[in-house]
Amino acid sequence: MIEMRNLCNPAWLVMAACALALPCACSLAHEDPGIVIEIQPGEPGNPEGRCPIPPEAQPEDASAPTTVVGTGTPESCTGDAFVAAVAAGGIITFDCGPDMATIRLDKPAKVWNDKGPKIVIDGGGLVTLSGEGRTRILYMNTCDENQVWTSDHCQNQDTPQLTVQNLTFANGNSKNETEYDGGGAVWVRGGRFKVINSRFLNNVCADTGADVGGGAIRVFSQYQNLPVYVVNSTFGGAEGMGNVGSNGGALSSIGVSWTVLNTLISYNRAIGNGGNPAEPGSPGGGSGGGIYNDGTKMTLRLCGVRMEQNQVNAFGSAIFFVSNDHTGNIVIDTSVITNNIGGSWYPTYPQISNHDDTPITVTDSTIQ
Repeated sequence: MIEMRNLCNPAWLVMAACALALPCACSLAHEDPGIVIEIQPGEPGNPEGRCPIPPEAQPEDASAPTTVVGTGTPESCTGDAFVAAVAAGGIITFDCGPDMATIRLDKPAKVWNDKGPKIVIDGGGLVTLSGEGRTRILYMNTCDENQVWTSDHCQNQDTPQLTVQNLTFANGNSKNETEYDGGGAVWVRGGRFKVINSRFLNNVCADTGADVGGGAIRVFSQYQNLPVYVVNSTFGGAEGMGNVGSNGGALSSIGVSWTVLNTLISYNRAIGNGGNPAEPGSPGGGSGGGIYNDGTKMTLRLCGVRMEQNQVNAFGSAIFFVSNDHTGNIVIDTSVITNNIGGSWYPTYPQISNHDDTPITVTDSTIQ
């Protein structure tokens, strides 16, 4: 069961309460923080997925943590403690007691680029990181001077290497972000990034915009164009739990390759309108219900993946993949892409929008 609650009263009630000097938990800067879902236990991943995991996409060893968040109770696992742990870097684990625990954030945790080389966040399958409908959850940007520049080629450096594993990311909201928009739960540029055994539920980013996206995750500039690995994870998974953004309901990137293995991507939505470039008179967006890939020289590999019930207003109800220099390709193996909703421009396969000269290799898969 999913319990749904709104963090704030409607805006007029908030203003009235504040005008009467009544207790007012929500500022006018956050009049519409969105719906928050309370997370129930669940196993991540596509249970039908049986694809082998390469060594570089295996979980990281978290047996000797640098920082343990919490001292054995849910109350000790605070948002501030998690933010501080990420800032310190290294290997981060949690001790929030024997049951599921939710860590509620009022600001994103930010990676410092000089705290690597590896930063591992391991929830042990018991921890939910919640943006509470107000904030992005996790941010890494090797080209952000505020997080320390560590090289003169920030867009192509091999560290930090960020891994999130055995976690649930829920209720992230990056709509208030302007400079680094998109990525409702996680925003990454540079270094390396991988996701293992994790769930992304009810995260949101900007509603409109021709190229903004990633209701759950937004990624740029991976080292030497190596892929982002997403392994045995879930994005959405049931009605009311999907991630939502202008483009790329679950995943969005510019010029980045992805290898997605044994993963479920369902009930995510791209709700922009007008495509990219935006049609005259429209705000743009609405492409890539599950995945939005734009840029050059990139590869999208899916193996053991199920994509269903994702939805768009413009193009690519499951996948939007546009290589600007026509060098990219798609590889789909032992996967199911079915019953995704809406959109047009399907030159090769239903539910996948791409240039008609984009090589698409499909083996032992269903696309219908």
